[in-house]
Order: sequence, then structure tokens, then C-alpha cells
Amino acid sequence: MPHHPQAGQRAPEEALVDVSALIASYYTDAPDVSDPGQRVAFGTSGHRGSSLRGSFQDAHIVAITQAVVEYRRRQAVGGPLVLGADTHALSTPAFRTALEVLLAAGVNVVVQDDLGPLPTPVVSHAILTRNGGRQGLRAGRPPERGYADGIVITPSHNPPDDGGFKYNPPHGGPADTDATGWIERRANELLEGGVHEVRRLPYRRALAAEGLSRADLQGAYVADLGSAIDIDALRAAGLRLGVDPMGGAALPTWERVIDHFGLDITITNTSLDPRFAFMPLDHDGVIRMDCSSPHAMAGLLQLAKRFDVAFGNDPDADRHGVVTPAGLLPPNHYLAVAIDYLFGHRPDWPATAAVGKTLVSSSMIDRVAARARRKVFEVPVGFKWFVDGLVEASLAFGGEESAGATFLRRDGGLWTTDKDGVLLDLLAAEITAVTGEDPGQRYRALEGELGRFYSTRVDAPATPEAKAALKALGPSDVRVDSLAGDPIEAVLTSAPGNGAPLGGLKVVTAKGWFAARPSGTENVSKVYAESGVSETHLGRLVEEAKALVAAVTG
Repeated sequence: MPHHPQAGQRAPEEALVDVSALIASYYTDAPDVSDPGQRVAFGTSGHRGSSLRGSFQDAHIVAITQAVVEYRRRQAVGGPLVLGADTHALSTPAFRTALEVLLAAGVNVVVQDDLGPLPTPVVSHAILTRNGGRQGLRAGRPPERGYADGIVITPSHNPPDDGGFKYNPPHGGPADTDATGWIERRANELLEGGVHEVRRLPYRRALAAEGLSRADLQGAYVADLGSAIDIDALRAAGLRLGVDPMGGAALPTWERVIDHFGLDITITNTSLDPRFAFMPLDHDGVIRMDCSSPHAMAGLLQLAKRFDVAFGNDPDADRHGVVTPAGLLPPNHYLAVAIDYLFGHRPDWPATAAVGKTLVSSSMIDRVAARARRKVFEVPVGFKWFVDGLVEASLAFGGEESAGATFLRRDGGLWTTDKDGVLLDLLAAEITAVTGEDPGQRYRALEGELGRFYSTRVDAPATPEAKAALKALGPSDVRVDSLAGDPIEAVLTSAPGNGAPLGGLKVVTAKGWFAARPSGTENVSKVYAESGVSETHLGRLVEEAKALVAAVTG
């Protein structure tokens, strides 16, 4: 796919969002509920949209928050709700709206004590610690105390004009489809009827309400990091570390890490600008805070040789990006390195705990897991599929190809059940400190021992009808018996790990594979492919994959 001519360069003035217009539209414009694009729609990471497109207005947040209030009542979730938000421009007004609705409904809400931004992993950590971790979730909670849950206002790495809203139940991770489906339906009912009947507490009164508690959630998370990361090894190694929070909620977290542990970490970008004017353009010329993109990470890459290892996070810090002096490590490469290291350096982890991966993650992970004598739990795209395994300790690690992962505490206890970019960044430093090799060097060693893989992801044009057909495919719909010259060994439309539908398909041969799934927001199908042979073979896989998908979807 050709890159934008300014990819990797600082965003020009004309590419910056007008924050005043964005927020004015949030409050003054009403969604057209007859337009499917302006209704509430929960994807794999909650509801996302923009006030400039009519899909993220005050009315949406009123409706979604009220639906969450009603859902948690149905589920008898009576404890406090942890509310966090990232640094996108729309996150601030949405945070206020949600707080007004929650407190008016009698929900006890916990926020960061200075009302500052709060990363997704900090919210997950706060929920789990309030619920007693794995033991508390298993034992049950008396009705008079109740379980805690949470909301994070964030569109993750999406462009500056986007907003997002996701709900985390008492298990601390992303809500499953039963929960999000109910919340989505109820929120749209409220939108259709108008949200004027939903009670709200004026923001100033909400800040003084008895049901609002302020706590140093950031501080509690940072102070606990030593239970998951070998901080002593980091101190002893004296590494030079760098981090780019990309203008996100991780900035105060990293400031706390430096202050609390005394590590030699340089924050290379301390800007908090809702326009994200400091960001280099991504591959397509769009401002996108994607810490797995070499274009978006161009600023940190220019400084890479100053550090032993460096890293970045997206605005809600659920993603990680690892930079070595040799460059940005692809997410699949780092997942393999992390798994290889962790299962060799966490002796107190459960002996039978497996490795969680998505079906579009690299086969290198399977080889690393096999060498560690661990099973692989392969699931569809979406971090929600790892939650139960982490809670039950049948999984020690869960990671997905889009640079999101988490793992257990050093003693095998539950850390977070949502993606934790700060944790994975610090793990890169631990790996370097303990082994004397950075993650890039460790991956090259894995290639020498286990073989080399070539992978890519491309977007293929697809009509809404073709997307629907792709989502509904069954194995019998694929009527060819070879791919890139090799016999097809498996056609999957459900995940081997849990039997959940893929919403697409994966075709596997002895020498490579491809997977295709429809985009939830664009008229494209996402085609992932990996070859264990060569770049040329990878190209054949991609071309034949696109042709096969076109043939079976009409």
C-alpha cells in the first residue's frame, strides 16, 4: 500500500482539528437516529465516533451511561464505579457527562484525585484491587459491599477528532458481547426516545456530591508494579531508557514511575495537546497515535540510539511500542520475545497456564510456546477473549497482534485483565537488564533457532454486502484445495481455543496462512498473511487470499 508523501513528518497546520468546533458540536448537535452511522455501536473496543460526524455527541454519552447504570443494576453490581478518561479533546466533555449521569443515578464513583487522565490499565488494576483480585472474584462479594466496575472514556489510538467509551465489568477487562449488546440496544432505545428524561447532576454539584470519591489510582498502580516487573534488576542494570507517551494518559504514570523507582527514564515528549500537533503523520497522512506504527513513532525513532531501549504508548496506554537502537520492533516480534522470556523467568507461574494469542498473531508464538512446553489458546480478535483465562489462571499471558498484552504478577496473581502498555514497556527494559540483550536482539536469536516468518496486513475494498458475506462464511464455502502452491490443511471460521466465531476466516497451509475479516468502520476487508518461506511467497499468499475472498463473497 503506497504511503502518504508526508508520512512520518510532523502534521501540518491544516491537518489539526479545531478543538473549539469539536466540543461545540458535542454539546449543540443532536444525532440523527435514522442514520446507522449516528447510532450507538459497540465494536471490539466499545463505542467510537466523532461529534463532527454526528456519532459522539452529549446525547450518546448520556444514553450509554444510563444504559450502563441499568445494566449494572440488572447484574447486581453494587460497588463503586472507577471512571477514567484519556487526553483526546472529546474525552473531557464525555467524562463530565458520564459523571453527571452516574452520580444522579446514585452510583458511587471513584476518580483520580486530581481529575487528571487515567490509563485503561490503571482502571483495570483499580477494579481488580477493589474486588480482591482473583480470590475476591472467585469468593463472591457480600451484597452490602458489592463489586466495583469501570468506564474508560477513550478511542484508543484513533485520530484527535474521535471520542470513545468502553465498559469494564467487575472482572476488570473489556465487556463481553452479551454486556455490550445489551448496553448498545438500551442506549439506542434511549436515543430514539430522547434523553431528556435521564437525570443529571450539574457538573459543579457532581464534584461536591457525596457519592464521588477521589483516590490516587495512578500512585497505587505504580507502587504495585514491582509485583509484576523485576524493578531491582532494572535498577542494578542502570539502563538508559526513553519513553514517548504520545500526549496520552500515560504521561503522569511515567512521571510517577521515575519518581517512585528512581529509574533513568527520559520522557522524550511531555506535551499534552488535544490537537496532537506534535505527532508525525501516519502511513495514510492521518494523525493517529499508534505506537506500533514506524511513521507515528518517527520522533522516538530519531532518538533511538540514545537509549538502551525505548518505548511508547497510545493515549489510553493499553498499547505498547518497543524501540531498540536498531528500530521499532513489530508487535508480533515483541510478543514472541516477551513470551519466550516470561516463561523462562517466572518460576512461580502456574505450571499448566497457557499462552493466549489471537488467530492473526504470528506462528512464531506457537513455536516459542511449544519450546516452553506451554499450550496455545487461540481466539478471535478482541482482548475480551483472554479475560476468563487470566482470572482462572489457565492463561499466564494474553496478547494480540495490534500491540496489546498483559500477564500475571510474578507470583502468579492477577495483575490486569485489560491490555497494559506500561507493563509491556517495562518488561522490555527488564528483558534487556536481565539478559544483556534488547528485545530486537532476542528476536533475531529466536529466528536463528526457530525459523523466520514474513508477515503483513493489507486492506482490500469490500462492499457492505461482501463484508456481511465474509462474516457469515463457513468452512465449506472455500472450494479450493491449495494456497500459494501448497495444500490447504485447515479452513477456520471459529477459533480453536474457544470455538468462538472469527467473523471471517483463516486458511492454513504447512508454509503459511492468511486470515480475512471485515472492518467494522470502513468498506474494506482486513487481510492478514504470514509466510514461513520468503517475501515473494508472502506476496503470493496475499494476492491469492484477496482473490479467494472476492470469489467466496461475490
